[in-house]
Amino acid sequence: MFYAEKMSEALRFGDVLRGYFSTTPVIEEPALKEPIKRYNIDVDLPVFSVVMDPCCQIGHKTISLTPLIQIRPSFFGNPYLAEDLTRINRKMDPQQAVPPHAWAKMSSEEKRKRLEVGREYAFVSLFVYEKHGLLPEYTIHRKGKDIEINYYMINFRDTHKLCCDKIITPTEAPLESKVLELSLQTRSELREKVASYYASVPPEDKVLED
Repeated sequence: MFYAEKMSEALRFGDVLRGYFSTTPVIEEPALKEPIKRYNIDVDLPVFSVVMDPCCQIGHKTISLTPLIQIRPSFFGNPYLAEDLTRINRKMDPQQAVPPHAWAKMSSEEKRKRLEVGREYAFVSLFVYEKHGLLPEYTIHRKGKDIEINYYMINFRDTHKLCCDKIITPTEAPLESKVLELSLQTRSELREKVASYYASVPPEDKVLED
């Protein structure tokens, strides 16, 4: 089960919320020598946002959120993912992470490297939210076909901080803004993938660690 059958009376990690703004400062370069004279702040009100704070850290009039966004049409190019888009949330075999034709075109050396790594996340910064009646359908276009869908996803890279005077603790907060809550199992999957995202080690660091 992807979502909890009954929502708790508190804000929790992974909750789907409504009514919160998203902001992104945009600059040309860092302000190293003098104050920035040109900058933009993109402000958006996404239909839904997702809580990215650990449950016990929600409060103190701040919250970390990321917009709930539409999925990428390219996912449907991979039959393994098209069958169940939430498979993106879990580790998969190297052959499952790419379309069959892409795997067939890979060199033997590339296949060997991937097989040696074993099961991994194919899209480490993304987490797909299962379809639900409370999430509106939208249309994606794939190879001349229109597909109606209400799967959504989040991108950990889009996480931002928002201040809200009414978010005092997880329970003393605007609970009317809460739309959906993840099941215990799904929240655990999200926690594991977020941890893997931030624990990613670049190749140059792996060499030093070895």
